[in-house]
Amino acid sequence: MHQTRSMIRRPARVVALLLVPGGLLWACASSPTATIPVDHLARVSADSGIDVEELAAPMQLTEEMKEWLHATVGSYGAKIERLRQLLAAIEDPDNLNVQYDPSYTGTAEEAFTTRRVNCLSYTHLFVGMARELGVEAYFLSVRELERYAKDGDLILVSEHITAGYGAEHERRILEFFVGPEVDYRSAVPISDQDALALYYSNRGAELLLAEDNPGAREMLDIAVAVAPGLSDGWINLGVVRRRLGDLDGAEQAYLSALEAEPASIPALSNLAALKRRRGERDAAREIMGLLGRRRVRNPFVYLALGDASLQAGQASDARRFFRRALKLDRRRAEPYAAMGSWALATGDRRSAREWLDRARARDPENPRVLRLASRLEGAAGAIL
Repeated sequence: MHQTRSMIRRPARVVALLLVPGGLLWACASSPTATIPVDHLARVSADSGIDVEELAAPMQLTEEMKEWLHATVGSYGAKIERLRQLLAAIEDPDNLNVQYDPSYTGTAEEAFTTRRVNCLSYTHLFVGMARELGVEAYFLSVRELERYAKDGDLILVSEHITAGYGAEHERRILEFFVGPEVDYRSAVPISDQDALALYYSNRGAELLLAEDNPGAREMLDIAVAVAPGLSDGWINLGVVRRRLGDLDGAEQAYLSALEAEPASIPALSNLAALKRRRGERDAAREIMGLLGRRRVRNPFVYLALGDASLQAGQASDARRFFRRALKLDRRRAEPYAAMGSWALATGDRRSAREWLDRARARDPENPRVLRLASRLEGAAGAIL
């Protein structure tokens, strides 16, 4: 089927527009605007001891926000026109003028106050305001744009979230993404409950990267309690548990992630790294072999596969995996430094130095780059 799109384009810092795709987007729920069931929150409280009254309300609007919304957009006219006016007001340099900031997942209230948003906080703001205007907007998960961050030999994961409106065959999509054009056929509606869990999962990942392990654990415990069927929260919870020395808890978290999503590449990769750390090398190699046979779009998985191959003395396999990582991401320093490590392992120090130069041009302080430089310098004095 040929798919047509009409778009509202804006000369903004970020791409934010409404798409009108054909009928090719898949839905996973008959009622994507369903709110969190009260009985579910009661079970969360009973099973986890979490005080649900203290949970954040990422979509909630203050009275000030409601006054601004009704004065600026109003509740009249066709619903799609209300969405267009809302989008224009949020993006307008002379109005709300939000700015993209990927480093923090805020609530709708924080986004309104600070004018700083990432994709999830923008979506909470947009969906909350759209519903206040009487438009049944809902959350969409775009797994094609799953994001990865590296923490040693572990992988943190977050996914791209945006907003949708309308039935499956005529869905409008709010595009909020800095980068190349995206195929939104991978977008599926998710519930408010899952969106709340992703808020806590994102906050946990951010605190992990800031090395606030207790804070991260608190956020991620909430994420998996609210939506135990989402793999992202379990993966990130496994990372923080391993950081805190709870290896059994970390393994259980990765297994829970795989129960929720059996094909999860980050969960498999983190589980393999954990098995290696515990000395279960055969199990680790079996998992890494499985990953090596899959179509993986995460460069960090190939870097981990290459590292394991080098450790096993399989230089040709290491080169193949490092090349795949480089093909997937030529902007980061890690794949170039990895190629330098492969060259050094094969005795080609000249090529290793060239790869090091290319890695340094991208990020001279990257830990993998620094390790390669140290190995080269240690091998032959101060040659660089």
